[in-house]
Amino acid sequence: MALLPILCYPDPKLHKVAKPVQEVDDRIRTLVADMLETMYDAKGIGLAATQVDVHERVIVIDISEERDQPLVLINPTIVWSSAEKHVNEEGCLSVPGIYDGVERFDAVRVQALDADGKTHTVEAREMLAVCIQHEMDHLMGKVFVEYLSPLKRNRIKTKMRKLQREERD
Repeated sequence: MALLPILCYPDPKLHKVAKPVQEVDDRIRTLVADMLETMYDAKGIGLAATQVDVHERVIVIDISEERDQPLVLINPTIVWSSAEKHVNEEGCLSVPGIYDGVERFDAVRVQALDADGKTHTVEAREMLAVCIQHEMDHLMGKVFVEYLSPLKRNRIKTKMRKLQREERD
């Protein structure tokens, strides 16, 4: 397993739309293991392959306190969403240190493949539902800050570019 570099906003690669995984093989299983290791190391609860510059439809999530209940979603599709929505405070490993409110469905039902290539359905509410929607946005090339006002988004973009310059110097 290996730690993968996480792309930081406003990297244009974060806006690439991920392609479906054609076959769940050893390459994908290695990607999943590396993504989980990267997510745990970064203290995150979710990571999309897009964030590690792999533009395939793969997501890993673990919202458990013990960090021992990984969820793997390959080629995920939301097949149902609740009528109710709420604004939740979100953050992102690609936008470190930034948190803001985003409106999401309260509950979703997702069909996906697991790391063995088997189809499964996940019923998600609350934090898990938010996390799934957030990570699926990444697969569509969308970062959570794009839900914010242009003013907030530009301030975040400026702040992130400044941080990236400081890290290089």
